[in-house]
Amino acid sequence: MRFPFHVSAVDPGSRARRGALETPHGRIETPVFMAVGTRATVTGLSPADLLEVGAEVVLGNTYHLMLRPGPDLFRRVGGIHRFMGWHGPMLTDSGGYQIFSLAGDRVISERGARFRSYTNQQFHMLSPEASIAMQEAIGADIMMVLDVCVDARSDEATTRAAMQRTHRWALRSLAARTDTPQALFAIMQGGIFPALRRESAAFLTEHPFDGFAIGGLAVGDTRAEREEVTHMAAELLPADRPRYLMGVGTPPDLLHAMLAGVDMFDCILPTHLAWQGTAFTSTGRVKLTRATTTNEDRPLDAACTCTTCKLYTRAYLHHLFRCSEPLGPRLLSLHNLHHYHALMAEARAAIAAGRFAAYARDKLEAIDRHEHSDRRMGATG
Repeated sequence: MRFPFHVSAVDPGSRARRGALETPHGRIETPVFMAVGTRATVTGLSPADLLEVGAEVVLGNTYHLMLRPGPDLFRRVGGIHRFMGWHGPMLTDSGGYQIFSLAGDRVISERGARFRSYTNQQFHMLSPEASIAMQEAIGADIMMVLDVCVDARSDEATTRAAMQRTHRWALRSLAARTDTPQALFAIMQGGIFPALRRESAAFLTEHPFDGFAIGGLAVGDTRAEREEVTHMAAELLPADRPRYLMGVGTPPDLLHAMLAGVDMFDCILPTHLAWQGTAFTSTGRVKLTRATTTNEDRPLDAACTCTTCKLYTRAYLHHLFRCSEPLGPRLLSLHNLHHYHALMAEARAAIAAGRFAAYARDKLEAIDRHEHSDRRMGATG
């Protein structure tokens, strides 16, 4: 491994585990949620904001950073940490999901994915080797192999072909890595097919990757399918390496995945939904654009200690969104990320105390009770 990972506690009532990953830019306590900084920024927030809400690690997007500003700038300035002013750990994805989302605008072959840039309409080839070269230029602490992502509703033959190409690309990614100190994680694929997931885990874990991700979920699967695959997949991965569930991230998703023994998470939901006026609270989601919040002179979440909840009311936040003031999404992004990082901190404490199974059960019941009740009343969305 490029840098050490150790597990300090395992919950006796589940497979949840607490650990730590030592990176060149600092220690990552796990389980951990990674704030998504697609274009070398978490939308609307500064590095100081991220520290305030408890962020440990930020995720950058290789596909977008390759197109703008490009590898030459990162090499010139000495990497993404100096460029964006974030001096904590960074992880970069490989661009595989973005290629998947382009649909009709890309052609995938054994060589890689050829696509048209949205910045200048020129064609680019993203291969495993090109992805690794770009990630090395970016200088993130953790890099991801280039994978082939398909819709979870794809048939078994399509899913198998994508998985097998992902395996070949993983080995090419491993071979392309230089003597950089950056870690490299492989990505398990296989859709919702248990036999393919087992095959993918067996193949990838034979090779010297520094960690393993569970990919190909939250792309058409149901919540029940996602939970089933996550529990099965996590158990197939080595206990001495970090386990990362990619792009899956409602609070119930995170709790179920932690019960399965997953260590790392990322998702755009906390900031994406914040810009749409939705907050995650200790009991469930609150939609601040609804008229019901117009006169609510109380905090967004009385149990929350973030700046937004300490200083502002729901009525004020509702006012900001009604006026299209950018302060609204910013304050809600701060709250949502604080909420996610607080959930991780509570989870780590519960695992260390040997009571995570009960903690997760109580959390899930509270969220489910609130959201079902408020759907009937039309207060959340």
